[in-house]
Amino acid sequence: MLARMWVFPLAAALVALVFAGALATQYRTRRRSYRAVWAIALLMYAVASFVVFAATLRGWSPAAFRWYWALGAVLNVPFLAQGELDLLVHRRGVRWALYVLLAFLSAYTIAVVRTADVNVAALDEELPSGKEVFGDGSAAHRLPQLISIPAYLVLVGGALWSAWRMRRRPELRDRFWGTLLIALGATVIAGFGSAFAALGELAPFALALLAGIVVMFWGFLRASRAPPPSSGVRAEPRVAHPG
Repeated sequence: MLARMWVFPLAAALVALVFAGALATQYRTRRRSYRAVWAIALLMYAVASFVVFAATLRGWSPAAFRWYWALGAVLNVPFLAQGELDLLVHRRGVRWALYVLLAFLSAYTIAVVRTADVNVAALDEELPSGKEVFGDGSAAHRLPQLISIPAYLVLVGGALWSAWRMRRRPELRDRFWGTLLIALGATVIAGFGSAFAALGELAPFALALLAGIVVMFWGFLRASRAPPPSSGVRAEPRVAHPG
């Protein structure tokens, strides 16, 4: 069973690439910053998932784990949260301040992960944990707690707030359910995926990688449906979903 687990992170990487491509295509049509930021986040997810796929087949190296940790465990969620904030925050000054913060967090994460000491023996596990690889309580180990968890709360809180605003509008039913599906997919990845990763359980982690991104992509497709012609809804309302 474990020998075939490579299928799931590979599939997750491919779904994330298609997802990112769809966002990039929409960005070229209508240049909305949240689409570009979300496309970057999905590319990060694709790279991290592909690293898991390759490591499942060939084993982990220090460089592979650093890529997986920086892009998958830490930076992916803040970029998704930034896209959410782009939809919710309309003041240009505040949005630029958030971009500066995101740039600082990205630079800090890369610097910390790149220079962190690695316990090479821990990389012999099928799915090494950050606690064992970087050391319990080290700066690199603490990055997801300091950055990813608050960003996840922003992402899901914003999505739920948008869904709440749309709940009584029948013409926005697809966007309502799509937004909830995106929040659910993010929770599968951030909640179940992170928990199984911390435990070093490859099989359920690989399944969570695929299940979470599939649910998010499903939500994106549902939210992107055009409203009925008679609804009078604009083709692109300001709601928090990647559509």
